[in-house]
Amino acid sequence: MVDVSGDLDIHHAREVRSTLVDAIADAPPGAEVLVDLTYSSFCDSFGLEALLFARQRAVDCGHTLRLGAPSHQLLRLIEITHMVGLFAMGPVPPVGRPPA
Repeated sequence: MVDVSGDLDIHHAREVRSTLVDAIADAPPGAEVLVDLTYSSFCDSFGLEALLFARQRAVDCGHTLRLGAPSHQLLRLIEITHMVGLFAMGPVPPVGRPPA
């Protein structure tokens, strides 16, 4: 799981992209890489590009990149850029409890 907090924007996209690429490279074969966006409320085009790059890297490596708890703003950005369906999305599993 990769935790993202704060704005996913021009100032932070490069770092997030690098962190996601590292997490994908370290993931076991066929694993899902969860991007926990619980504490991120804003994403601009640079942030979206970082997520798209990481998604493609995950696909190329046989993984799934899932956006956990994306903000309403990010969901809207994905919608208006016609990228609905590209990302797996869902809630973030509670800490300490296995997912149901």
